[in-house]
Amino acid sequence: MDVKVILLSIGASFMLAVLFGPLFIPLLRRLKFGQQIRTDGPQSHLKKSGTPTMGGIIIMLAVLLAFLKFSDKTSSFWVLLIASLGFGLVGFLDDYIKIVFKRSLGLTALQKLIGQLIFAVILCVLLYQMGHSTVVGIPGTSVEFDFSWFYYPFVVIMLFATTNAVNFTDGVDGLLAGTGAVAFTAFAILALHASEHESAIFSATMIGAMLGFLVFNAHPAKVFMGDTGSLGIGGGMAAVAILTKTEILLVIIGGVFVLEMLSVILQVGSFKLRGKRIFKMSPIHHHFELSGWSEWKVVTSFWFVGIIFAAIGLLLGR
Repeated sequence: MDVKVILLSIGASFMLAVLFGPLFIPLLRRLKFGQQIRTDGPQSHLKKSGTPTMGGIIIMLAVLLAFLKFSDKTSSFWVLLIASLGFGLVGFLDDYIKIVFKRSLGLTALQKLIGQLIFAVILCVLLYQMGHSTVVGIPGTSVEFDFSWFYYPFVVIMLFATTNAVNFTDGVDGLLAGTGAVAFTAFAILALHASEHESAIFSATMIGAMLGFLVFNAHPAKVFMGDTGSLGIGGGMAAVAILTKTEILLVIIGGVFVLEMLSVILQVGSFKLRGKRIFKMSPIHHHFELSGWSEWKVVTSFWFVGIIFAAIGLLLGR
């Protein structure tokens, strides 16, 4: 594939996101789509209350338009589109209910589960119809396992785990946009190496859209992406890993997201079993904030860790 197309895809989605920002941010503010801030979190975050959220619309729209322009309409195209926009839609509904109906939890856990499951099942059907391989390889080795029919429950678990892990990471200005762009850069390179055209283009549009969004989301953020963006990014990332047959590498390349999710699991488990917390607050980025780190230090440190994980993933995925 021509690397020029990848660069054009990044540039186009970046410019679209930068153009959409000034259009959508004032609109979200007029509609009073403001973020509600947790009172038990870092006190420095309280001043962010009312900052427009649902900015993930900017990312998803930029990705959609750029992807439509540069991709071929193959089966992989539909898998990627449904994974990102489908899970993004679930996030949009969750954000909308939180804001408009003043329900702090948005969709109930069951409603969100059903919504995500619907799109996960659609993706499994598409993968089956396109004859997608059910073999999963261990990175850095020649060891492979054919999961056969168990591959599809594995895909569903992947989608749920990735979207939730990515969602946990979205809690500090610029954190998810930066770490997400890093992870998709690694996947774009792997997709190019595997000649997975649509995944490479999609990853490129995600890189550009998140960097464009970062223009408005870097500290101090003028807009938050909300679940609209985080679930859409997570769904798209899982889909790229599935199509490029780097399912296990996703755990390494997305190491920051894994650590964020593990910190929540460990915190909840420890409190329920021992009545004690391991961290000052979870997800773990809040622990560092409450330990005295500035928001910018937390974000840049996590970006750096994300780069290390992505580099390790690329070395193992050669």
